[in-house]
Amino acid sequence: MENLQVRIKLSTGTGDIRAEVCYRPPDQGDLYRQIGTASCSQALVLMGDFNHADICWRGNTAEHKQSRKFLECIGDNFLLQVIEEPMRRGAMLDLVLTNKEGLVGDMKLKGSLGCSDHETVEFKILRAVRRAHSKLTTLDLRRADFGLFRDLLGRIPWDKALEGRGAQDSWPIFKGQLLQAQE
Repeated sequence: MENLQVRIKLSTGTGDIRAEVCYRPPDQGDLYRQIGTASCSQALVLMGDFNHADICWRGNTAEHKQSRKFLECIGDNFLLQVIEEPMRRGAMLDLVLTNKEGLVGDMKLKGSLGCSDHETVEFKILRAVRRAHSKLTTLDLRRADFGLFRDLLGRIPWDKALEGRGAQDSWPIFKGQLLQAQE
């Protein structure tokens, strides 16, 4: 894996921003450890070509095992993927990931540079991390009734519901029941 790291020191005393550009060749495996280390930064913008053309970012799904592992790594490290438009033949290979909502703004695709098959991505790193309107719902766990939640999930005959299914087939069933109990 090839990468370049830049630390942006802010004069406002609000902390530094770590910007990292990386290219992951299709057969490289050291990426997950490096993402875990980088995500511990106070403010991170990680961008580059990650070579996962089969990922559907709207549904956070992927066809290939390696891409599912990448999605899991992104989720485990609480990173947000902020590019919304596909770039190369309908695929999003070049990504911009951040660990702070509202840190990256004014994202624009500017066409390819020279004869490259990559799009030029222009965006602003906002000095003061502003609150962005999230598309995600955040739960208020202080008001949760965990006894009721445990009871609702305990009523489900899991042996029958998951009988004869592997992990991949069981997950959507479990997740659906979990979300229904959450509601």
